[in-house]
Amino acid sequence: MDIGSIIEPNRVLGNVEARSKKHALDILSEMLAGAEEDLTQGEVFDSLINREKVGCTAMQGGIAIPHGCIEGLDRVIGAFVKLGHPVDYDTADGSPVDLVFAIILPKTNGECHSSDLKEIASLLRDPELLNMLRAAKSSRALYDMLTHHRLAQPASA
Repeated sequence: MDIGSIIEPNRVLGNVEARSKKHALDILSEMLAGAEEDLTQGEVFDSLINREKVGCTAMQGGIAIPHGCIEGLDRVIGAFVKLGHPVDYDTADGSPVDLVFAIILPKTNGECHSSDLKEIASLLRDPELLNMLRAAKSSRALYDMLTHHRLAQPASA
């Protein structure tokens, strides 16, 4: 998967000030809704919140991948924020979150297609990338890191 196919520079922000998990999702919803003329911020926010009600979308290491499905969407759309200060994200271990990659996925025939979600999760498990993202000084640097980072491939025997 090419991360650049789902995010654009205007949907990647650094040093975002969010007061809470809900506020972070609100900010991301606005960013995601701006990618499609037919999407509203409320529709995207509801989709993300409804998924969070099923279970927390945070992973270990201060990362969250909130996601939702929207009927009629024809492509995956993503947005990324690096929070200026970590927020409580209702994680099982109580760890706060500072890196949030939100995506909305097409919903067809009542089903959400999420192969891209697995690839984003794999990418955000890379400690080298996480260190670089946390050290980034600009939104453009974050975008470049996300779109150009390649996971190390295991050596073949």
